[in-house]
Amino acid sequence: METPDGDFLDLDWKTSAGCSRLAILSHGLEGDARNTYVQGMAAALNSKGWDVLAWNFRGCSQEPNRLLRSYHSGETGDLHTVITHALASGRYDQVGLIGFSLGGNMTLKYLGDLGSTVDRRIFAAVAFSVPCDLASSSRKLEKFMNRIYMRRFLVGLRKKIREKMRRFPGELSDDGLDQMRTFQQFDGAYTAPIHGFLSAEDYWERASCRPVLSGISIPALMVNARNDPFLAPACFPFEEAAQSQWFSFEAPSGGGHVGFVSFNKQNQYWSETRALEFLNPRERV
Repeated sequence: METPDGDFLDLDWKTSAGCSRLAILSHGLEGDARNTYVQGMAAALNSKGWDVLAWNFRGCSQEPNRLLRSYHSGETGDLHTVITHALASGRYDQVGLIGFSLGGNMTLKYLGDLGSTVDRRIFAAVAFSVPCDLASSSRKLEKFMNRIYMRRFLVGLRKKIREKMRRFPGELSDDGLDQMRTFQQFDGAYTAPIHGFLSAEDYWERASCRPVLSGISIPALMVNARNDPFLAPACFPFEEAAQSQWFSFEAPSGGGHVGFVSFNKQNQYWSETRALEFLNPRERV
């Protein structure tokens, strides 16, 4: 689909005739709609009578996006564009939002920023493995134990920067790019200036969803595993949940980062079962 600023987004749909319920899935950093956790959630939702729209962030669908800008943790404008596009079809009277990691932060920030003005057809949201405090999560990823994950993220991000350098001569430089080992370095040099932030720290502060969780006005659940290697203590918003009528937080002991594997007759991850429970008001706990 075309975006208002002249770019595009690729949307993956799984629909059935006459369905009036839609789940919109938002993936994580450098992921896409083909990720196992997205495919598994989509299959679980389909099996319970949901249509599914799994959207790919700009530049994440195996085709470079048209503009210099890309996506980031607080980019709620594209999510709004996707939701508006889906609702304009007139097919759906109930829309649930599900986000994973970066996509979870984006989803909850969208709802927190909108507050009571959210379209009431959006009736519930679930987010897993959410770095809701980006500063602490970014610093956690700098730890030695996470070096393999950090290296994997940076391989893809470096490739995208060099692709944009070829397409936008003079706009970017790769000086020091290969020496970068942290998000503080990468976000400070690229994410922040490209997307209008003053620094990595300014980006982290303004894009984090934790400061706006109190503004959420529909049932919303965040699930962060206590053994998630990417999340620091600041990413466990127990206080916000205790003070909110709408926002709930759960911290199971296991699950890692977007893991939540379980063994059952339905062959579903625990996260898939939990999302289905929460999206069904009669089963919500």
